[in-house]
Amino acid sequence: MNAGRLITWVAFLLVLQGAAAQTELTQKGKITYERKTNLLKKFGDDERMGRMIKEDNKIMIDNFTLYFNDSVSAFTYVTPETQNPMNWATLKNAVYQNYKLNQRSVFMDMWGTQLIVTDSLPKRTWKITDKTRTIAGYECTRAIWEKDDTTRIYAWFTTDIVPTIGPESLQGLPGAILGLATEDGGVVYFATKVELIEPTAEQLAIPKKKGKEYTEEALRTELTEKMKGQPYGDRVLKELFFW
Repeated sequence: MNAGRLITWVAFLLVLQGAAAQTELTQKGKITYERKTNLLKKFGDDERMGRMIKEDNKIMIDNFTLYFNDSVSAFTYVTPETQNPMNWATLKNAVYQNYKLNQRSVFMDMWGTQLIVTDSLPKRTWKITDKTRTIAGYECTRAIWEKDDTTRIYAWFTTDIVPTIGPESLQGLPGAILGLATEDGGVVYFATKVELIEPTAEQLAIPKKKGKEYTEEALRTELTEKMKGQPYGDRVLKELFFW
């Protein structure tokens, strides 16, 4: 083989290796999300809460990380160095999903009480549209989930990140969800950073479970009974099981 042909083959092999590495990287990484919750939209019909929430504090910002590989993902809250006085007004679920085993574990902190849901992955019917936008450097396509007769959820996903992952327990699209929003814009998640790294086993591990575990249906049934007649019962149930 002459020198020119050898150089060509070496260059070709390097291209193949680079493509393989890129394919591998798109199956594992870390996504950082910023969630903005409009507290006026959330509590606007509550007179007492209305006196506490003003224009200058109506947007509550929370940050989350999503570590993932081609089999599992771990979505967790990032505790800030300085706590916002309105920190109590939003839930910070931790969600661990295993896509090959069709399993999820959701850790809910309901004002100091830990609730654990262990169940199968939710099944949702998505309508993929032709609308796109760029999020964290990735071109994303908009999809719509008709949660019920009055609630629509918008998601923006990229096929450049292979696993069907997303914030909270959202999944089921042909790629990673980098943007998520309720129809009225009351709650919005957007990825602020995507890092193509290999998560450690510790970052993906489900923490030790403390307390009783429920299926989603069993927990919903128990809380519905316990909160019957409570002034904020319906609001709490809606938020706990929103996603």
